Amino acid sequence: MTVYHATRGRRRTRRVRVLLGLGVVFAVLAGTAVVMWFWPAGPRPPFQLPVACGEKWQLGTYPGHGTYDVDLFPMEGKTAWGRPVYASYEGTVTAAGVNGELGGRTPQNPDGPRGSGGGYWVKIDHGGRWETAYMHLLEPPMVEVGQEVKTGQQLGKVGSTGDSGAPHLHYEQRRGFQKVEAYFDGKASEITHDDREYAVFRTSNNCAGR
Repeated sequence: MTVYHATRGRRRTRRVRVLLGLGVVFAVLAGTAVVMWFWPAGPRPPFQLPVACGEKWQLGTYPGHGTYDVDLFPMEGKTAWGRPVYASYEGTVTAAGVNGELGGRTPQNPDGPRGSGGGYWVKIDHGGRWETAYMHLLEPPMVEVGQEVKTGQQLGKVGSTGDSGAPHLHYEQRRGFQKVEAYFDGKASEITHDDREYAVFRTSNNCAGR
């Protein structure tokens, strides 16, 4: 009986130590998350429009779209379908796949069933707690998670997957955990709150390697 109780006591002690160790790990992780939340972001990267060099695009929003969300439509050429989407700045791909449900809108069936979410999309970590997101792509992204990309590298093509009514590129810039007003070539996009429908026009200077 003495041996039995001693063994049981040692097991209980080991369990307590394991639980204490796990508690320390969780406390460290929680503390790290809090620090990351309040840690100031680095300088804004020199983001460029995520479209071809020299092209003029409309940047717009509408009521209920989302604060600082930008929809891009080409002002030149016959169609938005299949236009190349480029990285705004160099970084590491952290998401590349499907966000929500794809739906069935294609160049051959533009009025097909609408999906949900961002459809085919890409998200890039640019360092310094800055991120960009690219949504409603036509096809599966041309990059994969963990891949390093350069400014102006093609990520995919403009489409209308997900919750999209027409072919366009939905674009976001994030600082830390918050969306912020997008800047392109050092200038504010002027797309801020979604209290009304409005648009501005910009010409891309995303000319790296071109």
